[in-house]
Amino acid sequence: MNRLLPRALMAPAIVTLFLWMIVPLAMTLYFSSVHYNLMQPGEKTFLGWGNFAYFITDPDFGPSIYNTLLLLGAVIAITVVFGVGLALLVNEAFPGRGIVRVLLISPFFVMPTANALLWKHMMMNPIYGVLAQVWIFFGSTPVDWLTDHPLFSVILMVAWQWLPFACLIFITSLQSLDRDQMEAAGMDGANAFQKFWFLTLPHLGRPIAVVIMIEMIFLMSIFAEIFTTTGGGPGNESTNIAFLIFKQALMNFDVGVASAGALFAVVLANIAAVFLIRMIGKNLD
Repeated sequence: MNRLLPRALMAPAIVTLFLWMIVPLAMTLYFSSVHYNLMQPGEKTFLGWGNFAYFITDPDFGPSIYNTLLLLGAVIAITVVFGVGLALLVNEAFPGRGIVRVLLISPFFVMPTANALLWKHMMMNPIYGVLAQVWIFFGSTPVDWLTDHPLFSVILMVAWQWLPFACLIFITSLQSLDRDQMEAAGMDGANAFQKFWFLTLPHLGRPIAVVIMIEMIFLMSIFAEIFTTTGGGPGNESTNIAFLIFKQALMNFDVGVASAGALFAVVLANIAAVFLIRMIGKNLD
């Protein structure tokens, strides 16, 4: 009876959570196996793997995979490198450090759509944007970032928003760095680079692995920035997997192909998560 009562009390929450997870997955599996177009809702022909084959052979599939991987790698590299640098700077005592830390972390709380609109109109507009005014000040022709460099523009937007997250993790980790060990290394003649390379960087190994894992999982579903700024274009130059699924679902009204693409994205995310969890596990050992 002592064991039955706690399980009975937990059962409604567990069943609700299970249904909340399994029902959408089951519906996605069903729609991925049938031909279901919103323009012809009455026709549901069983296709088996046909939707997956159509999604993989889509001309935009290859570029979307490449853009997704490039976006992931570039954003993670920027946030880790600059996050470590900013964390080291902010970790030192100086007047107003608390205010600087709050301002440094604040971009992470900006909504993705607001972040995209801010960069699109305030920073990257080729006529009145801040970057255009800088180019004009130095006598150069302003760059139309979203047209000439669409994927790079999206990378900048996403990296600006995720940099505070990485910086916050690294700042927290630096608080536990052994100061006596750093002072002893300085007394033994180690310079600043040697102390960073042999003491600080190994100490940040676990936080860096955690940041990479979390960012990789969340950045695979980047959508708002692309939809708000470039619309996946020009052509397919800034189309990632998430936006390709959107195009299949809402532009082509093909629920079956979009469901197949969603399952492909889930499998891809799980493969990346398993790989990263193993990497972090080895790091923790």
